[in-house]
Amino acid sequence: MNPHASTVAAIASAPGVGAVSLIRVSGPDAVAISAQATRCKGGLENAAERYATLCKVVNVQGEVIDEVLATVFRGTRSFTGEEVVELACHGGVLVTRRVLERLLQCGARSADPGEFSRRAFENGKLDLTQAEGIMDLISAQTDLAMRAAHEQMQGKLGDQSEVLRESLIGVVAHVEAFIDFPDEDIDPDTGAAMLKRIDEVLSGIDQMLSTAEQGRILREGVRTVICGEPNVGKSSLLNGLLGYERAIVSDVEGTTRDTVEEVVNIQGIPLRLIDTAGVRDSEDKIEQQGIIRSEKQIELADLIIEVVDGSKPGKRLLTEEQVAGRKHVLVINKKDLGLDAAWKDSDGVQISCSSDSAITDADSLTLLGNRIADILLLSENAWGGHAVAINARHQECLNRGKVALSAAREGLESRVGAEFAALDLRDALDAVGEVAGRVDTEEIFDAIFGAFCIGK
Repeated sequence: MNPHASTVAAIASAPGVGAVSLIRVSGPDAVAISAQATRCKGGLENAAERYATLCKVVNVQGEVIDEVLATVFRGTRSFTGEEVVELACHGGVLVTRRVLERLLQCGARSADPGEFSRRAFENGKLDLTQAEGIMDLISAQTDLAMRAAHEQMQGKLGDQSEVLRESLIGVVAHVEAFIDFPDEDIDPDTGAAMLKRIDEVLSGIDQMLSTAEQGRILREGVRTVICGEPNVGKSSLLNGLLGYERAIVSDVEGTTRDTVEEVVNIQGIPLRLIDTAGVRDSEDKIEQQGIIRSEKQIELADLIIEVVDGSKPGKRLLTEEQVAGRKHVLVINKKDLGLDAAWKDSDGVQISCSSDSAITDADSLTLLGNRIADILLLSENAWGGHAVAINARHQECLNRGKVALSAAREGLESRVGAEFAALDLRDALDAVGEVAGRVDTEEIFDAIFGAFCIGK
């Protein structure tokens, strides 16, 4: 797609009825097309840039469709990096559609999904990570996810990948210069200095990859299973976390027969809470099906919240082998009834869920949230240094870059040939560059001719 070939228009606000709708027009003829569809004092083509101008959108017969506020952005001083007009019209579904239809009649093309952001990228206003940050901001469910999206939109993730890419450009340039110009006395530098530079890039890739899990959690939420034996307070905990009575609470064992799912925001982390049936030996066929589903949910969980009755002698549902290597929180409920001696030295979070679905000790909820944030590496201390977290696409690019770079390092270290190492280095450079959408061989040529004075 040539971003300069056509002028596009689309409704930029959410569908439905509202006070105001926004229609965006972008492209080389944005002002001319908008001026043809509107009438205003002095003409829209002469309107002051970045100031709202009162206009009337008219049809072919000159009849008024709507009265709008039009804002003109000329040249590259816009989101897309090209001429843009934004029309704020009344928010009715019909009137918004009629205004858009009029712009299309005057020569605009209906924009494809994401085309405004794509034009911004192709015109150098955004890198790919910043464009993805826009979608992350729109879909953010928590303050922490919104914060990460803002950081990504500011270009911090792109900057991190660019530092690695620039370092690789120097390595590639050096190795390829040695291959292409053997008479220039260029040292192939296969010793400690070159390997150190490669190790620094590998370390940077590992640091970025370490945020993949946090990124997945912020974007998708944490699949969190509340499990335990019957009548330990699982449903009461679910209701307490949600703040309303979602699950039936009863002293009768086996009340919960099926899984119950809800989403809750805990310490800025979206948790997809799944309350499960109590696991025990049962002859009831319906309860048995619920127990089977509980066991499957435990296997699939990102985080397991295991609830026990703290007023009774220590008995846990999950064994140490089942918990090993998994994100797990032990919740000791019913502390208001007095803790049994078996639980007094436990590192579990002590709470008290009453039968009316309220957590009687408000501080307990905070303690539980802090424990979850620590386990998921999303507490303020753990998260503060990351600022942004990679997504699945970034992870795939970085993993490819890591594999190629490791192969190049091995080749240089074993001296099997600079040509093979150069191929792997190129693959690594392309993979890292894909994170922010920066893949440019001209920069390698610039580094070669600038650093080694070739062709003198």
